[in-house]
Amino acid sequence: MTDKTRERIAQFSPQPIHIPINKCELEEVIESLINLMFPICNCPEKLHVQKGLQSAAEKLHANIATLHNRQAADEKTEAFFALYPALQERLYKDAACYLQYDPAAKSLEEVVITYPGFYALCAHRIAHALYQLGLPLISRLFSEHAHAKVGIDIHPAARIGKNFFMDHGTGIVIGETAEIGNNVKIYQGVTLGALYVEKKLSDVKRHPTVEDNVVIYANATILGGETVIAHDSVIGGGTWLTQSVIPYSLVYNSVDVKIRTLKDFQMPHDFVI
Repeated sequence: MTDKTRERIAQFSPQPIHIPINKCELEEVIESLINLMFPICNCPEKLHVQKGLQSAAEKLHANIATLHNRQAADEKTEAFFALYPALQERLYKDAACYLQYDPAAKSLEEVVITYPGFYALCAHRIAHALYQLGLPLISRLFSEHAHAKVGIDIHPAARIGKNFFMDHGTGIVIGETAEIGNNVKIYQGVTLGALYVEKKLSDVKRHPTVEDNVVIYANATILGGETVIAHDSVIGGGTWLTQSVIPYSLVYNSVDVKIRTLKDFQMPHDFVI
């Protein structure tokens, strides 16, 4: 290292941002909350699970207390763990849907251990519960931890119904005010986004509503807070949609696909450089 580099480092002045929570500790909390719902072992000891949850609860409580106060931390932590068994039951049913819908899934254990979409859904249901308890910063940290881990970006405020199935999952984006009904299936690269990104719209519904029994295939983009995908519709891959569709719609792009043989085929001299 040169003297000039050392001098520049010595002159550097950091601009600290005060963050009243422990990011690393909370990332441990979300991992524990997911893993302890579905312990991966032959016969998990109940005491081991209880100790793990107690540790997660203490860390969560401490971080809530730094944002609010001890009394609020007591109330919010207690309220969350009152919801925890119902979250586990809901996610167990969600996992069963993955097994039902995906022909590549051979067991419930495979879904729980390996499916990125299921992991993201676990993180979202936990984060959404905390968001509803008035903890937007912690819930957003949980959702972004899942985003970084599996490449699926779901805002914790988004409302998602029962039996939500994300196949492959990579690149899915679901915005803050999106609403998704029951038995919805979406594939990789789907975006449920806003038409405009302006700060003045922060309190406005900006993202679509997807009703029950809708299937959205890969790389479809659906935008706008007034856009409603009515129940039992199918949205084809690569579709760009900014308007509502009625129930039982089939929406797709018209693509002219040409197939030819390469045998004895003379390429025309139309190269473009």
